[in-house]
Amino acid sequence: MSDTNQAGFIGHLVELRDRVMRALLSVLVVFIALVYFANDIYAFVAEPLVAKLPANAMMIATDVTAPFFAPFKLTLFVAMFLAIPFILHQIWGFVAPGLYQHEKRMLMPILAASVLLFYTGIAFCHFIVMPIILGFFTSIGPEMMTLTPDISSYLDFILKMFFAFGVAFEIPVAIMLLCWSGASSTQSLREKRPYIIVGAFVIAMFLTPPDVLSQTLLAVPMLLLFELGLILATFYTKPEQKEEQGSANE
Repeated sequence: MSDTNQAGFIGHLVELRDRVMRALLSVLVVFIALVYFANDIYAFVAEPLVAKLPANAMMIATDVTAPFFAPFKLTLFVAMFLAIPFILHQIWGFVAPGLYQHEKRMLMPILAASVLLFYTGIAFCHFIVMPIILGFFTSIGPEMMTLTPDISSYLDFILKMFFAFGVAFEIPVAIMLLCWSGASSTQSLREKRPYIIVGAFVIAMFLTPPDVLSQTLLAVPMLLLFELGLILATFYTKPEQKEEQGSANE
C-alpha cells in the first residue's frame, strides 16, 4: 500500500471514529435531557396496559432494582430512537462523498422516508396495536386470576414490539433500494407476491408474541407496505429496467 493510499485509509478511519463519537454523543445528550422524566416516559409507554388492567390492579416489580433500571433502560432506548435522524446524518456525511450527484438526489428522499416510516411504525404499534393486543390478553384469563404484570417483563415486551413494527415499516424503503440498485424489479416482486405473503406471516410469527392476533396485526401492515413500496419503486427504477419491463409486458 502506497503512502498516499495509507494516508487516505487512515483519514477515513479517523473520520469514521469522529462520526461514531458524534452519534454516541447525540444519544447521550438526548438521554441526559430525558432522564429526569424517566418515570413519566415509562408511565406513558405503560398506559395501554394500565388502561386494560382490572380495577385496583397495578404493575409490580419483582426485582429490587427494577423500579430504577426499567425506566432508566426505557429512557436510553427512547434517546436512541430520537437520535436516529442525527445518527443517519452522520452516516450520510460519511458515505455521501463517495456517491455521484444523481445518487445523492435519489437517496436523500429514501433516507428521510426511512426515519419517518420507523417513527410511524412505533406510533402505530403504541396507539393502535398495543391497546388491541393488551385488551385481548387481559380479557382471556381465568376469573380467579389477578393480573399483576412485572414492569421489567412489560418493558422487554414493548421494546420488542416497537422494534418489530419500526423495522417492518421500512419495507417500502427496502423495495425502493432493491429496484434502484437493480437487484430486483417491480415486475419480479409482483410475481413473487404469493411467497411474500407467506413470508410476511412467518416473519411476524418470529417478531411478535405467539398468538394469531399479534401476528396478523404485524403481517397485514407489512403486506400493505409491500404494495406501497411497489408503487413508489416505479419512480426509483433505472431507465434500462423500465424499458425491459415494458418489453416484457408487451
